Amino acid sequence: MKKTKKIKKGRGLQRSENIYGYIFIFPWIVGLLAFIIGPMLFSLYASLTDYNMIKMEFVGLDNYKMMFQLDPLFWKSFRNTLFYALVNVPLVTAGGVLVAVMLNKAVFGMRAFRTIFYLPTMMVGVGTYFLWMMMLSPNSGLVNTLLGYIGIQGPSWLSDPNWTKPAIILMHVWGLGGQMLLYLARLQSIPSELYEACDIDGGTAFAKFKNVTIPMLTPIIFYNLIIGVIAAFQIFQEGYIMSGDGTGQPANSLLFYNLHLWKQAFEKYRTGYASAMAWFMFAFVMIVTIINQKFSKKWVFYEGGDE
Repeated sequence: MKKTKKIKKGRGLQRSENIYGYIFIFPWIVGLLAFIIGPMLFSLYASLTDYNMIKMEFVGLDNYKMMFQLDPLFWKSFRNTLFYALVNVPLVTAGGVLVAVMLNKAVFGMRAFRTIFYLPTMMVGVGTYFLWMMMLSPNSGLVNTLLGYIGIQGPSWLSDPNWTKPAIILMHVWGLGGQMLLYLARLQSIPSELYEACDIDGGTAFAKFKNVTIPMLTPIIFYNLIIGVIAAFQIFQEGYIMSGDGTGQPANSLLFYNLHLWKQAFEKYRTGYASAMAWFMFAFVMIVTIINQKFSKKWVFYEGGDE
């Protein structure tokens, strides 16, 4: 009898704790439904309609047909974004690893150098883009001036369609300090015994880098790769501001996918078409992320042996 009462009392306490738990997470649930799931479902339906923010008419898959078959700027913007992602993400990732390895030395003044490399990450937003627009000026910019000192004539970075995307990639490589900091933290936690074992086996500095440093960094590299790919396909401000007037010029070389989407939604008020573009990019990035996750098992090393 007493045992039955204890069981009932325990169940009552558990039920009471569950109720309090639901009460505490209720605001989060409301926010999730109202600001994430709800808008996503509305956007999915809007992608099947001719919607201009005032009236909505169901048109089925017409927006998707228009996107793939009738809008040449869709493919142009997608190629621009894809090129940026394929070049920028590997460069920033490799650059972050190399800078972190160079700064992982116990020498005098190294803290100052680490601070210098990290400072660009503190400069974010519109101010950074205007700074780089001045630095990339073909006649008086700092970049071309430095190139001139070594006998190289710098290009017209932001007015030559062939150099606009490399200019933006250069700007992002300059700001790799955030990734560098993560790699540096991981480097300083690698057991010294691993390097000592490599020394005993007669390993060179390159062998240590290849067989110890890189495998131990792979979880951080994988994390930055996933985040970097997602961020790369969300590029918008750079094209909007550095093209001067938000048109993506010259020759639509700065018309990135999200800029084209924004122009469709808020300049032409083709919100249904913009929603279709958003869902295509969502599906594409999701597929890329799943592929990265699947192949990570072949090259990501976890110290505890977990996948």
